[in-house]
Amino acid sequence: MENNKIRIGITQGDINGVGYEVILKTFADPMMLELCTPIIYGSPKVAAYHRKSLDLPTSFSIIHTASEAANNRLSIVNCTDDEVKVEFAKADVEAGKAAFVALEKAIAEYKEGLIDVIVTAPINKHTIQCEDFAFPGHTEYIEQKLGDGSKSLMILMRNDLRVALVTGHIPVKDIAASITKERVMEKIAILNASLKVDFGIGAPRIAVLSLNPHAGDEGLIGKEEEEIIIPAIQDMAKKGFLCYGPYPADGFMGSGNFAHFDGILAMYHDQGLAPFKTLAMEDGVNYTAGLPVIRTSPAHGTAYDIAGKGVANEDSFRQAIYVAMDVYRNREREKAARAHPLRKQYYEKRDDSDKLKLDTVDDDL
Repeated sequence: MENNKIRIGITQGDINGVGYEVILKTFADPMMLELCTPIIYGSPKVAAYHRKSLDLPTSFSIIHTASEAANNRLSIVNCTDDEVKVEFAKADVEAGKAAFVALEKAIAEYKEGLIDVIVTAPINKHTIQCEDFAFPGHTEYIEQKLGDGSKSLMILMRNDLRVALVTGHIPVKDIAASITKERVMEKIAILNASLKVDFGIGAPRIAVLSLNPHAGDEGLIGKEEEEIIIPAIQDMAKKGFLCYGPYPADGFMGSGNFAHFDGILAMYHDQGLAPFKTLAMEDGVNYTAGLPVIRTSPAHGTAYDIAGKGVANEDSFRQAIYVAMDVYRNREREKAARAHPLRKQYYEKRDDSDKLKLDTVDDDL
């Protein structure tokens, strides 16, 4: 059973933020090591510096590749021989380079089948920029590297609250032009599939938020609802999707309407994330749906304002570990079900008697 533990690949993120603090605090609990095999991609020296500075008890082993990871131990794959200086709360290009090298190594070992899922600690989206990383964030980069042509969908979640986004990290001035009927339909389909396969919900109910105030007030405050969003919802409903809306975004969360749905599709980043983080900042999880790879991260950022002070809350990172494991198990169950489907049963009328027949064709249920 030990060898069947899920191998969690963890990228170190920005070494001047709270990444190592929340990682080390999470795995200071021995129970976490019984649930999975955690492998950090980063620097043992940097990890040791954080551990000493923050007076944390977490021990770890130094390895060269995830294939050397031992059960019931936190392991760190040394991703660089360069000396990297830790300067808490500082946005530093060298820290960005260290974050990128760790991410690259994790992706390479995932491709080799050495880890099962990826959990990313927060990065500084500015300092990580380089010739090989010209992306707004983790989501877009991982989509390109591990997506196999699939489109990603950012979902912020806590328990049964799941908020997905039609548009992600783009300027506000570009949002309206990016909202198309095809894109809304695509995101509804990805969200629906993820709710079914990744979260085991048989018939997901999806709420779609409006773009304009008061859902456009029948065209008085914008035409996007009438011309784009409503037609998209109607077309998806005809295909059997349980999607509803568009709901005015200002009162949807505050009124508690979100509790009636399995997923919420917001039109843009702050529309969905501002209310979500108000409700679930401490233990929310960022999940990248729609891709073959399972990737999660804590809902917070580098938190420079508290970096190095020892007060960072690890709940969000711990929940990111839990979600990654849950999704992995759900996908494994889905694979098993599809590999060995039940045979279809039907009755065939023959003569004057009804006889039960077993169809020998393995239909995809």
